[in-house]
Amino acid sequence: MADVIDSMLDLMRRLPPTRTEENVSALVDICPEDADEFLQSVDQPLQVMVDRATGREYLACDYNRDGESYRSPWSNEYDPPIDDGAVPSSRMRKLEIQANEAFDTYREMYYEGGVSSVYLWDPEDASGGFAGVVVLKKTMSPASPYEPSGSWDSIHVFETVERGRQAHYKLTSTVMLHLVTRRGSEHDAKAQPDKKPDNWKRDGEVSLSGSMTRQTEQDWPLNDTGSHINNIGRMIEEMENKMRNLLQEVYFGKTRDIIYDLRSVDDLEKARRQKELQKELVGFIKR
Repeated sequence: MADVIDSMLDLMRRLPPTRTEENVSALVDICPEDADEFLQSVDQPLQVMVDRATGREYLACDYNRDGESYRSPWSNEYDPPIDDGAVPSSRMRKLEIQANEAFDTYREMYYEGGVSSVYLWDPEDASGGFAGVVVLKKTMSPASPYEPSGSWDSIHVFETVERGRQAHYKLTSTVMLHLVTRRGSEHDAKAQPDKKPDNWKRDGEVSLSGSMTRQTEQDWPLNDTGSHINNIGRMIEEMENKMRNLLQEVYFGKTRDIIYDLRSVDDLEKARRQKELQKELVGFIKR
């Protein structure tokens, strides 16, 4: 079974990230007996659902899934409804409600929109502590065919172990980014109607997709149960800032450098003349 899962994950790493959901569905259909373990090992774009009881949006992921149903963090109910769905203990549920309200504020401050959800679960052993996940999603939808579009999905899985007045946290963060930029105008769209399917690239369109995963472990003081929310919030805030800067400065910057090396924006003949002029000036100075 391990070889099958490894092969499925190996395929996912080589398939286009823009079609992750389609590829996952195809692999699950091929190997349905390994579906649960496979779904726990691969990150997919988060899906937005609406709580029927409260009308509030929440995010569906593997961490709030039970079979084909997903648990809402607002009402603690599954959609579609099931009778024996896994739910957190009363202690965890109380902390989960507080965490959802806290990260809803965090989402509004940093994302100015989007959707966030927090899911907690009790530990499997009696060592104390707990585990959970914080998920955030922001989608930019274009108002016209030539405006940029994209989505940002953050998945932060954490484990905590209480050690007296200290708590040890292990955080694994994954960011999935999808960007599409287009060049053109509404006039161009009317002049040359686009009859290609939606999944085809159009002239002047650039698509950039990928994911990044990072881990960190830290110890924080623990005054009461509510301190967990503050500690986890600080770690996630710091991790998201680091990953965003890494994407902007390293990945985008490196892509820009490669493109500029492949094709110059300026006239190469003009650049050659400037270099020759610089050499002449240096020669005059040395004399």
